Amino acid sequence: MNRRTKTVVLCCALLLLTAGTVGPAATATNGPQHREAAAVTGTAKLYRSAGDDITFSFDAHLAAKDTADPTKATGTFEFSHYLNGEGARAKAKVDCLVTGGKVAVVSGVITDSDLPGAEGKRVGITVHDIGRHDRLGYSWAATGSPVETKGLPKCVGSAPFEKVRKGTGDFTVVPWRPEF
Repeated sequence: MNRRTKTVVLCCALLLLTAGTVGPAATATNGPQHREAAAVTGTAKLYRSAGDDITFSFDAHLAAKDTADPTKATGTFEFSHYLNGEGARAKAKVDCLVTGGKVAVVSGVITDSDLPGAEGKRVGITVHDIGRHDRLGYSWAATGSPVETKGLPKCVGSAPFEKVRKGTGDFTVVPWRPEF
């Protein structure tokens, strides 16, 4: 290779190497990059010694621009409970999300369910993201059914008393840091 070709190859290599570091730096100068204000995502099955098949899934988010108002959270969550082929499932539209550390409380109104009387009811769920031993609680713990939950305010759940089945807890909680 002649000297001119070596110089061109070296310059191209340097450009390629620095392209990855220049891109983020240039983006940072265009304004700060904000993470979302809060989130809870993931799926887990609850542990029950009788063999119940109970699943909870979350995809709830609070945008950075809405950090001062957790009732502007968006997303959905779903849950189901079956034993011996009988049970029900429900899907809810998120109407509030508050997180603190590794704990999230999310509420929403049931939009689709095969449980008679469940649609239109607000439910709340609490998630504790502690790695392989995630825990969960739900607003109908004392009543036994989401249908029996009457007048539940937004962002209300119960203590996370249920254990997730080993190997199924993959909840991720993004802590909320409101600017007061």
